[in-house]
Amino acid sequence: MGGGRGTRLHPLTAERCKPAVPLAGKYRLVDIPISNCLHSQLNRIFVLTQFNTASLHRHIQESYKFDPFGGGFVDILSAEQTQRGDSWYQGTADAVRQNLHHFDAQEEDLILILSGDQLYQMDLSALIEQHRETESGVTIAAKAMVREQVSGLGLMRVQDDLSILEFAEKPSDPKVIEGLTLSDQLSTGLPGYPDQKYVLANMGIYCFTMRVLREALDSPYTDFGGEVIPDLLGKVEMRGFVFDQYWEDIGTVRSFFEANLSLTDDVPPFNFFDGANPVYSRARFLPASKINGMVMRRGIIAGGCIVSECELERVVIGVRAMIDRGTVFKNVVMMGGDLFENDEDRIKNRDLQRPNIGVGENCFIENAIIDKNARIGDNVRLSPEGKPDMYQSGDIIVRDGVLIVMKNGVVPDGTVV
Repeated sequence: MGGGRGTRLHPLTAERCKPAVPLAGKYRLVDIPISNCLHSQLNRIFVLTQFNTASLHRHIQESYKFDPFGGGFVDILSAEQTQRGDSWYQGTADAVRQNLHHFDAQEEDLILILSGDQLYQMDLSALIEQHRETESGVTIAAKAMVREQVSGLGLMRVQDDLSILEFAEKPSDPKVIEGLTLSDQLSTGLPGYPDQKYVLANMGIYCFTMRVLREALDSPYTDFGGEVIPDLLGKVEMRGFVFDQYWEDIGTVRSFFEANLSLTDDVPPFNFFDGANPVYSRARFLPASKINGMVMRRGIIAGGCIVSECELERVVIGVRAMIDRGTVFKNVVMMGGDLFENDEDRIKNRDLQRPNIGVGENCFIENAIIDKNARIGDNVRLSPEGKPDMYQSGDIIVRDGVLIVMKNGVVPDGTVV
């Protein structure tokens, strides 16, 4: 599923959909679910898209190419007008409903529905195996989380055999959440138990038997979590699949920011260095990064960067990033650039009195995301400290306590925010 507007991630989604947002210096969010599928021997993949899709389409087309003998593919299905209707996707369930005719699936085939904006590594074949062994109609991946951390997530209550008894979509009433708390048997062994109480949160990963999916979507329902799943309770066999490893729903600017910076930890919660399960992405054929006199404490630097005499602390630096001498970063995610500027480009920039792509000399930037192709001049100081949420000055926005320089944004010399 890659079709949402991504309003909580704005302005990172102003010109792209959520799954196309750059991640960890060189990837896109959509690379995570696709890589999980491929490592689980699932290679018939459809990506359902709707808003700001151009960069996502380009990335998928350039990243995922299959030989003609394996039968695999990653197909993009955009919202389209047909004889059946001319409306855009009205929700997750409606998006699947409008594309059922593309799937060429039989009644007992299985359909796995994934989100395009989550960070996790999962053997999806284990979920499918449980679904088959229990003869379930629906299996929902679930993460045990402390009650204080489940705001904005669907919650479920299960029996000891993991069959789902109750399901509530994004409840806010503490009494409802209390009623969905895990039993002692299911909580045993979870970190922090018994000092903390856990509930099972819906990860937005569903395995359907095709027959059940067709029948469920033969309805006016438009959303899986809010309508389809609650309506199926008691009608078909539904079970949870408990996932006990790292999972992050990257739905807000703050969660995106922290998920990226956590990758600089000595032992990061998500391992991009797992040689047995690499995250696949686009081959860019970039030169190695060039570092001149840099001091860095905890950071990731992608390919094709030039960093000169800077001080960087807890940073994720994306492809083709240019950072000039004397600049200091603290807690910064810089997405880099789509191209290298040449001497002719720099002369043109000087004539237009605009900075080159990248960050100029003697800047200080903290707690910030610098989006693709941003141009930040010399002697700039940027920090969200003391700024209200949704504060905006030119191409700079503060959201969730994070300062964002927008994609293609220009920050002139001497700017102080």
